[in-house]
Amino acid sequence: MCRNIKTLFNFEPPATEDEIHASALQFVRKLSGFNKPSQANEAAFDRAVTEVSEAARRLLTSLHTHAPTRDRAVEAEKAKERSRLRFG
Repeated sequence: MCRNIKTLFNFEPPATEDEIHASALQFVRKLSGFNKPSQANEAAFDRAVTEVSEAARRLLTSLHTHAPTRDRAVEAEKAKERSRLRFG
């Protein structure tokens, strides 16, 4: 859906509150079409970001897997390589 939203599950160390909030913010921006809402919509926008953050946190803490945890540095290198191959 949105390329800026990153996978947060099954990483070592676990996702931080800032990462969860950033992904919620990107999600709400995508849904609403606002990068920064007007004053009239600011309260609803901020409430949605808070609620999505809480739901994401609950989801991440309730998920389980037997797969080995992923390393952020390794995944970042893989993404850079995919980008290099795609865009040259």
